[in-house]
Amino acid sequence: MGSIQRIDGRLHLPALATAHSHAYRRALRDQAQRHVPAGAGAASLWTEALHELIDNLTPESLYQIARVAYEELRRGGVRTVGEFHTIHHQAGGKPYESRVELSEALINAARAEGHRVCLVRVIQGRGGFDRQPEGPQLRCSDASLDVALRDVDDLWASYADQPEVRIGVGVHGLGTVSPDWLPTIAEFADRHHLPLHIALAETTADVEACVAETGKRPVELLADLGVLCDRLVAVHATHVSPAEAELLGQAQAYVCLCPTTERSRGGGLGDITALYQAGARLCTGADGHVLTSPLDDLRSLELSERVRLGKGIVLAPPERTPAEELWHIGSELGSQACGFDDAGGTVRLERAAPELSLVREAQLLDAIVFGASDRVFL
Repeated sequence: MGSIQRIDGRLHLPALATAHSHAYRRALRDQAQRHVPAGAGAASLWTEALHELIDNLTPESLYQIARVAYEELRRGGVRTVGEFHTIHHQAGGKPYESRVELSEALINAARAEGHRVCLVRVIQGRGGFDRQPEGPQLRCSDASLDVALRDVDDLWASYADQPEVRIGVGVHGLGTVSPDWLPTIAEFADRHHLPLHIALAETTADVEACVAETGKRPVELLADLGVLCDRLVAVHATHVSPAEAELLGQAQAYVCLCPTTERSRGGGLGDITALYQAGARLCTGADGHVLTSPLDDLRSLELSERVRLGKGIVLAPPERTPAEELWHIGSELGSQACGFDDAGGTVRLERAAPELSLVREAQLLDAIVFGASDRVFL
């Protein structure tokens, strides 16, 4: 519950988790913050850089980039990573001789940096609503649902005896698979007891396209198809309606919020209060690693909601302080969303960090959550 412990004379906290990571995008950190040329689309420069990166990734370069991303997360107090793995094949879509070579590169990188990892093998059959995959998307696309699930099954069997590794299954937006794939994917996840991560409602355009194709908003569609369940992790969920928040809460689903990504891309402020009050289990993700600051991700849940609502403290259950609740979200709930039962150990604190000067012992966690950087971790 975010309680500070003293172990061998040192202060410790339960380790943090980041439940949604695209590690390879760490290589794009310098690509997202420039004005675009007149007449270009708002995301054009970043999208061009993303496509070039995807085109040129190799198992070796993916491993090296992921090591950088995971080292930063470790320095930020994280010990559990949910890696949302979307790129599976060679350029042009030809499978590697070992079909799971890129998955293994990510797992190996995470383990080399001391993390537990949930490798969420993302399934993709389309390039978007009513679009076929093309260009870099071919590296992400599956020839059929059966082939994709066989790859997940192979990963699950390969790592079944490794307690620090979990395998999950994911969908990178509801436009990237035919709706009739979703019940089969969910049934597979349930049968194998796998986390099921689905990115949805990240933008208003996502919601509008889903309604145009199916007549349903994203969470309503999942409910109608029988996909809502307590192993579901709805990623982003920025633009879900209050009624959809209720559906997620009734299912005891997780919702993984990615504040640094939403701020960087102008994605909007989600209704965190509706999700929280409905009973959805919140967690956070570094997503594209535009900024790797797990503490900032945590406090943003509270602080962004204060800005959105124009009021003071929002996440304040009677049995915990706001800082304790946020640590519970960032540690225990994040780890559970990745398929682990606990926080995976503790992280050691640097009491002499400048951010903690003048801070009273009784309010130490408040200062760490709301006013510290990763310098507080040893």
